[in-house]
Amino acid sequence: MVSERGLQVLRAIVQDYVDTREPVGSKAIVDRHAFGVSAATIRNDMALLEDEELIVAPHTSSGRVPTDKGYRVFVDHLAELRPLSSAQRSAITSFLDQAGDLDDLLARTVRALTQLTGQVAIVQYPSFARANVTHVELVALGGPRVLVILVTDTGRVSQRIALVPAEPGETEIVQLRARVGAVLVGRSVADCVQRVAEAVADGPRPGVLLDAIADAVLRVVGEELEEFRQDRLVMAGAATLAKREQDFRGSIYPLLEAIEEQVTLLRLMSEMVADDKGLSASIGRENEPFGLVEASVLASRYDGSTGGARVGLLGPTRMDYSSNLAAVRAVAHYLTRMLEDDDSAR
Repeated sequence: MVSERGLQVLRAIVQDYVDTREPVGSKAIVDRHAFGVSAATIRNDMALLEDEELIVAPHTSSGRVPTDKGYRVFVDHLAELRPLSSAQRSAITSFLDQAGDLDDLLARTVRALTQLTGQVAIVQYPSFARANVTHVELVALGGPRVLVILVTDTGRVSQRIALVPAEPGETEIVQLRARVGAVLVGRSVADCVQRVAEAVADGPRPGVLLDAIADAVLRVVGEELEEFRQDRLVMAGAATLAKREQDFRGSIYPLLEAIEEQVTLLRLMSEMVADDKGLSASIGRENEPFGLVEASVLASRYDGSTGGARVGLLGPTRMDYSSNLAAVRAVAHYLTRMLEDDDSAR
């Protein structure tokens, strides 16, 4: 067990190491922090922390740096998060308030977060499988092409072009719109996927042109709805990893690969357990199953009408956890508020 003063010493070591990137010694702790005890007493506390594998000497110097376990204890015992300044909060609000649709909002979210923290920012799309299709529009583009527009209650608008067997006239477009709308409108994306599959299972009736056109349109709709159901991430700030390469003992390639592939990060974020504030952190060796042993991932759940997804950060284990968790929480709060305001406006 670590004493209360031992936790304070660990906190001082983490904070000083994050600030200076230099191993922290007992004299530096006495000089920088008001413990009211001697350097010898601090050395004894540090020895106990080392016995608990919370700090380690990187070389023969007297200084110590936190281990992954030390960072975990530090995060678990954070008394409070470092609050954002009023200027930072105003910047987040004004930047996100300018968003157009959901895609733009999420893109702005990660840009704001990476600018605040200097880390790789990640946001997960809401689960569109629980979204509802609210509107379908079909537009004849001339020749054998029909523009298919789908709108969901999450604010997502999708457009795809369907290649059809023959150019539809105005009457056919009206009939097609009614037929496709009857399959989709007012139903969840997940339900729509099933209904479209059933509608195209037997193919069009032979010789019925409207059936053939409807079949082509519904197949395109089905492909688009399947994409709606896929988990997706939006990310920004990958270039920051190169700037922080000295904070990684090995290669940053596994992180770059995870950013490119997305599947690894989606799995990791889905398995992170949130605390009572809705925040979660996965640090260093805790990420070994995902090949990210030198990285930390911080996340906060945000909530829209379709349920929760996560917004977070990816970076080296040496990071300012207090400030970064506060930034993640604040951005998640604003994102939630904007989605809720958008829901109430519809």
